[in-house]
Amino acid sequence: MFHYTTIATLLAVMFYFYTTLQVSRARGVYDVKAPATTGNPDFERVFRVQANTLEWMPIFLPSLWLFAYYLSDAFAALLGAVWIIGRIMYLVGYAQAAGKRGAGFAVQMVAAAGLWGGAVYGVVHRMLGA
Repeated sequence: MFHYTTIATLLAVMFYFYTTLQVSRARGVYDVKAPATTGNPDFERVFRVQANTLEWMPIFLPSLWLFAYYLSDAFAALLGAVWIIGRIMYLVGYAQAAGKRGAGFAVQMVAAAGLWGGAVYGVVHRMLGA
């Protein structure tokens, strides 16, 4: 069973849901009517956090689960938590200014790369029967 990875997945989806709610709220605050995604820089930064999170989910989630399956549930969940922390840092930084999103982006990128690299290693290791 992959209890820890399940928790990390639920937290990641919860974070994404939160960013979606933030976009909805920002539409009202900054008077940006759907389907527009531009018009106010403060709104655009909130929108980009949500969109960028969605863009990373297809990299993060399969890597998380493949890492858990082939290597370690607990370590996958730990890297998953680091990814979520990076996304939170990204959200907080980007909310202040576009130039402040870099540290959070770097943290989540390193976590995702670690998950992907570990997944590749685990798959190859298993295929070679080592």
